[in-house]
Amino acid sequence: MEQNYKLTLCYDGTRFFGWERQPGRDTIQGKLESVLSELTGKAVEVIGAGRTDAGVHARAMVASCVLDTGKTPEEIRDYLNRYLPPAIAVREVKLCAPQFHARYKARGKTYRYVYFDGAVRPVFERHYVTLSPVRLDEQQMRRAAAYLVGEHDFAAFCGNPRMKKSTVRTVDSFTVERRRDWVILTVHGNGFLQNMVRIMAGTLYEVGRGFWAPEQVAQILSSGDRRQAGPTAPPEGLCLMKVDYE
Repeated sequence: MEQNYKLTLCYDGTRFFGWERQPGRDTIQGKLESVLSELTGKAVEVIGAGRTDAGVHARAMVASCVLDTGKTPEEIRDYLNRYLPPAIAVREVKLCAPQFHARYKARGKTYRYVYFDGAVRPVFERHYVTLSPVRLDEQQMRRAAAYLVGEHDFAAFCGNPRMKKSTVRTVDSFTVERRRDWVILTVHGNGFLQNMVRIMAGTLYEVGRGFWAPEQVAQILSSGDRRQAGPTAPPEGLCLMKVDYE
């Protein structure tokens, strides 16, 4: 009998071409669908809460799929973890209501972006941070981040120039903290546009290195012009931390 399942998984996105399946390329969605199709003997579609870019990581991505199997949720989890690549781990599999949809039912997401600006690069964490050759001013970055909190039109922070849908989003919180040589940006919102978090991180980097004053971020936001914002920060520093549901 077909039933709807909710999957919570984590992955190191370093060697993958993002979440979304692509012919001839290793993606998170593609790997999950391949293993689940082997499990059930029929094609399986896996729906993710979002579409992380190539090289981006996740600690708690949520996905949903309909499966026809006699295995328990724990057995499905164990099967997935046995045959998925070591860079992907399914933390939990749960039966859920037929109407649950990992993407449409999501009410918010938390992302974290990490810069490292120390003198000696972190060898063992190098795939999960973006290295900065200059010392960043986290206090100025914090002031700049405050302009991004609230409901705004984030068109200037959207990587898709042909976006036809609304670019209005709500950022509930945006924190910037320093832990020795690590500058950690944590943002929570009701949804994010393509590359939005990485563009915000790249813009705050420009403030942190002294290229812009924090007030410049308010002007960039009101401009609605992607060309006015900073560069899209590299993918390795970004991680999806949590997806919220009611």
